[in-house]
Amino acid sequence: MADEFLLKVYVAAAVLMMVGMALLLVRLIAGPALYDRALAVNSFGTKVVLFLCLFSLMNGRQDGVDIAILYALMNFIATVAILKFFRYRGLTGPMTSLPGSSKFDRLREARRQKEAS
Repeated sequence: MADEFLLKVYVAAAVLMMVGMALLLVRLIAGPALYDRALAVNSFGTKVVLFLCLFSLMNGRQDGVDIAILYALMNFIATVAILKFFRYRGLTGPMTSLPGSSKFDRLREARRQKEAS
């Protein structure tokens, strides 16, 4: 009896997660800006990780969690690469200071001079 109830809860959670993934796909296609699309891809990857964990829980296998952790790491690296590409229009962007950070550079230099004297 309890196993049937848990199975129904797992299936309901999986269906709700798939609905959320479908909504994220709509956001990915209709996103007005590139950053909205990047956020949708990242959120979709997070939902996939949760779905993999739920699916491995439903099947009673622990190796699905390892795959989900690996996928989460790949999702993080891909998100950082995509955002860097959006920022610099290439993956080998300049490592100079960003626009608007000159104020912080001046404050940091003043603090160094103050500590040195």
